Formats: sequence, C-alpha cells, structure tokens
Amino acid sequence: MGLRKKEKSFGGGRLPKNNRNNAAANAGIIAYIIILVMRIPLSRMIGDAGIGLLAPAFELYMLTALLFAYGISRTMTGLIRYRVKRGQHKNAGKVFRTSLRISLFFGIAAALVMMLFSGLLAENLFLEAMSRKAVFTAAPVVLISALISTFRGYFNGNGYGPLVTYSQYIEKTAMLIAGIVGGRLYYGYGQKVSDLLKNDMAASAYGAQGVMLGILAAELLTLIYLLVVFGFLSGSFKSLSMQDGGRRAESSGEILGMLLGNGLPMALFVLLSNSFMIIDQRFFNYCMNRKELGGIRTDVWGSYYGKYAVLTGVAAALVCLAAQGSVGKIAAAYDREEYRMMRERIGLAVKKVCVTALPAAVILAVSAESFVAGLYKGESEQAVLLIRQGTAVVFFYGIAWLFGQMMLKMRMIKELLFCLSVSFAAHILAAVLLVRNGLLGAEGIVYSVLLFTGALAVLLFVLVSRRISYKQEWVYSFAFPAGAAAVAGLVVMLINKILFALIGALPTLLISVFVGMILYMVLIILLHVVNEGELSEMPMGGIWIAVGRLIGVL
Repeated sequence: MGLRKKEKSFGGGRLPKNNRNNAAANAGIIAYIIILVMRIPLSRMIGDAGIGLLAPAFELYMLTALLFAYGISRTMTGLIRYRVKRGQHKNAGKVFRTSLRISLFFGIAAALVMMLFSGLLAENLFLEAMSRKAVFTAAPVVLISALISTFRGYFNGNGYGPLVTYSQYIEKTAMLIAGIVGGRLYYGYGQKVSDLLKNDMAASAYGAQGVMLGILAAELLTLIYLLVVFGFLSGSFKSLSMQDGGRRAESSGEILGMLLGNGLPMALFVLLSNSFMIIDQRFFNYCMNRKELGGIRTDVWGSYYGKYAVLTGVAAALVCLAAQGSVGKIAAAYDREEYRMMRERIGLAVKKVCVTALPAAVILAVSAESFVAGLYKGESEQAVLLIRQGTAVVFFYGIAWLFGQMMLKMRMIKELLFCLSVSFAAHILAAVLLVRNGLLGAEGIVYSVLLFTGALAVLLFVLVSRRISYKQEWVYSFAFPAGAAAVAGLVVMLINKILFALIGALPTLLISVFVGMILYMVLIILLHVVNEGELSEMPMGGIWIAVGRLIGVL
C-alpha cells in the first residue's frame, strides 16, 4: 500500500490542505499556551522562589528545543517535501538520516555540557546556584527534544502533518500533568530537606527539579509515540524507496551543506527572538546582587516569570491564534503575485490583531489584582504593578508576530534578522539603563521588553508595507477597537472595585471579564468594525455570532 493511501486511512481520514495547515499552526500556539498555563499551578505549589529556580533550566530547554525545531526540523521538512514531490524517496530518506546524525551530535553535545557543567551554568550564567539540580535534570530533556524535532520534520516532509499535531498535544498535555506531579512530589521531599538544613530554598530547588523530571517523562512519552508511528509506517517508506524515481543520488555532504546553509539563519532567528529571557534573568540577578538584594531576587524573578510573563504571554498567544489563519492566505496571494488581494488580507489580519489584542491588554491591566489574587498564592503587589505597566506587550507582540510570519513566508530572512538585531540591541541597552542605572528592578525588565516588542513591531510593519505598497487603515482597524476597549475596560474596572471586597477575586474576575467582553463585542459590532463573516474566522467566533444575534446586534 502506498504512503499517500496510508495517510488517508490513518487517524480516520485526511483533512483538506488548508484545514491541515491551520490545525498544525493552531497546535503550536495552543501547545505554547499550555506550557505557560502550567506555571500557574506550579507557582501555587513550589512558590515564586521555585519558579525562579525553574526558569534557568526551563529556558535552556525551550531555547534548545526551538533551535532544533527551526534550525533542523523546519529545514529538513522543506528539503524532504521537495524530494518527495519529485519521487526522490531515497534522497528524502538520506535527508532524514543526515538530519538525525546532526541532531544526535548537537543534542548529545548540549546535554553533556549541561550535565557536566550544570553547577557552573547555574552559578555563573544565571547567578542562581540553587538551580543546579534543575539544570542538570534538563540535560537529557534537550537530547530527547532534538530527536523529537527530527522525527517531526520527517513526518511533516512526507505529508503526515496530523501525526505531528497529535504529538504536540500529547507532549504538552503530558508535560502539564507530569510537571505538576513531579513538582508536588519533589517539593514535599524538599521541605523535609529544608527542615534538616534550615534552608527554605532547598524545597524550592527540589520542586524545580521535580518539574523538570516531569518534563523529561513527557518528552520520553512523546518520543516513544513518534518511534511507534515511525515503525508503523516504515514498511511504506521502504516500499516507496524501492520505487524511487530520482536520477541522481545526492551525497551526505551535499545534504549537510543544504541543512546547515538553510538552518543557520533560522537558528539565528531563534536566538535573537527567544534568548532575551535568559539574558534578562542573568542581568537582573547581577543588578540585585549589586544592590544587596540577593536575598529576594529569586522570589521577584519568579513572580515576574510565573505571573507577569504567563498572563501577558497567554493573552499574546490568543492574539496570534486569532490571526494565524490569515498568514497562509497572505502567503498564497504573495506566491501568486496577487498583491492587491494580499494587501486586503493583510488589512483584515491587522484588524483581527487589533480587535483581539486591545481589549485583552486593557482588561488584563484593569483586572490585574483579580487575576493575580484569583489564580495565584503569595505575594501579589509586585506582580500587579508589573502587569498594569506592561500589558501593551500583548498588542506589540501580536503585530510583530503577524508581520514576522509574513517575512518568513515571503522569504525576507535578511530583513527579519536585521529587525530582530536592532530590537534586541535596543532591549539590552534599555535594560542596562533602566535596571542597572535606573534601579528599577523587574519594572526595568518589563519596560525593556516593551521596547523590544514595540521596536520590532514598527520595523517589521514598515519593511513589509514598503515591500508590497501596503497602506494601513487606522479608524476601523485601530481607533474604534481602542475606543471600545477603553469603554469596556472602564466598566471592568468599576465592577472590580465594587465586587472584589464583597465576593472575592476569582468570582469578580469571571464576572468582570465576561461583562467586559460582551460589552466590547457589542460595541465593535455596532461600530461596524467587524461583520459576521469576519467574526466567524476568529476564535470563539461562533459564540460571539450567537450572542450578537441573541441581543439583536447581528
């Protein structure tokens, strides 16, 4: 039986191409939301200090996983897909084997460095010596994630995108469950050690290690799933190799050159867009030590990483989810050189970002106290302050993500790397001025992140607009949604002030957000910002359409 026929039967039927692409893109964003949400129960369980000690290990794991996903998996997907379409199945298999060797080499090297120098990395890179256990535990996770990325790239290249999507949901769901279980068990053991050593940080360190052990278990489960699927399909792969239609066998050296040549720019893209959290923690800890505040630095960073970064990150991810369906349509119009249609679709995508991001940022800011008190335990004042001052990142990130995705689809890699480099440099300079010289602590980090995302959004918007002569419509895309968000935010703020002391944080949060979102949707419909067709393409669009019809505005 041919490979394509098996794809049709596996999992109950093959989705249309557009649906498959949207499902895969949604899976990546939803997976990101899951790993952010995971920090909420973990913060309640292992405390801000535990989250602060988890951050170095988790960021190292995430950074290396993204390097493998973009630098190897994404690159090999394109190379394999090109060869499969031309019947060059042996060359496609050689791409996979070469990629697997590269992943093993870099994965083993990274794991050995983290394992052998975990103490050095924790103490000197992050200035957080107690995170050594978590960094050590993250070492095998890095190796397994490298293998996972390789198999995902192979399946994607052969047209098995749904299998990759399933693996993402398995991975992140297992990570959520196992991370919580591991954190709880090890934190409980760490409390006994803390009592023995008279050091409260020991419990936090063990809790962070337990979370990483849970993540290790989730990655092992995901790898086993991919290996089982690979074994199930290996007969079809071999059958197609025997029917190979390629005229020339490519050498391993040629393939290696293509993988590295295409993968290195993507690796640089990952480093510039995702390494700032590691740099920020190191710089923040350095400044806190200089100010003789080392005793509270871990808790403060844990509050920033587990509260501010989570709530704004989830809001930003929902914005991306609202706009991601437009990216493929924009890219398709660009490939066909239908620039007028492309500009229309960009306008609609920008409107989706604004309609989603502006109320999310405003409601999150005015409800910050209810969010923090309702979802977390412990210190809240610092986290509330950071959220109120930094929710604009939701809007900036949404715009930057949209136009960054366009640049990737339009193959404007050099321009994208230029924008990232300038924004990254601005971020570092702002952190130095605000945190070290301005003595603003975590607030300085928030402002520098705002500058990074804001500068990146502006640069990407300008360069893409110039490339295709795009002119932004501001009234319906930005001014009206901003006004509606301000009105809804005012109502949400009043509800919070009235109900917070009467019924508590969580009920107040649920009521105020529900009322605020209903009011906002009614306003943008009455202002003709969106129509029913545009609503249907947005997350929960069916619900909003039903509500609009029920109250008579649609």
